[in-house]
Amino acid sequence: MRPFDRTLGVLLKRELASYFATPVAYVFIVIFLLMAGAFTFYLGGFYEREIADLQPFFTFHPWLYLFLVPAIGMRLWAEERKSGTIELLLTLPVTAGEAVTAKFLAAWLFIGLALALTFPIWITVNVLGDPDNGVILAGYLGSWLMAGGFLAISACLSAVTRNQVVAFILSVVVCFGFLLSGLPLVLDLFRGWLPQAAVDAIANLSFLGHFDSISRGVVELRDLVYFALVIGFWLTANRIVIELKKAQ
Repeated sequence: MRPFDRTLGVLLKRELASYFATPVAYVFIVIFLLMAGAFTFYLGGFYEREIADLQPFFTFHPWLYLFLVPAIGMRLWAEERKSGTIELLLTLPVTAGEAVTAKFLAAWLFIGLALALTFPIWITVNVLGDPDNGVILAGYLGSWLMAGGFLAISACLSAVTRNQVVAFILSVVVCFGFLLSGLPLVLDLFRGWLPQAAVDAIANLSFLGHFDSISRGVVELRDLVYFALVIGFWLTANRIVIELKKAQ
């Protein structure tokens, strides 16, 4: 095992353990499961539709993540900076890239656990009908990738400030922008003075468009690359911010 892998593994275990050392993890999981269930069965009309699929379940995930993921991401670096433990962390034989990657992966795996705990709804739809489980699996994949995009944005903005509330608000605003960027409400603001190619580029930044495609069972390379690039860009920006703060 290479030193990078060994260091990353140690940091990853430390970060994952920190979630369950406090009530934060359990509160997040309970809130996520309750809200996902409420949106699916009440707002989504799961039973009333009489269709064996999980479209009502996945439809509300972008809006759930809009607030719940920044609530997880806001503490990743803002708390470290406020308590002063970030200086201690970076004095260890750990690079900024390793620390950023470990914190992100731990939080992403934690969100993945919360998402996996929604399996009763998958069992329910299989008991009631004969759904296309391949489409459902693609929906879960798209949901987790979208959560990773939200998390990468939130982690980067958490490193910008010591205040978790400020980090949360900034994260929600930026994530909201990524959600709405493909809607006519936003695009109409740019159509009058930007070339069509630029407008199309803005539309392609939308989380909703790429997630909807995957949640329908159409797993295309362009959607996977999109989420990989979003996560990679914001993690790189996160590392740069941490290195700048370290140099100050």
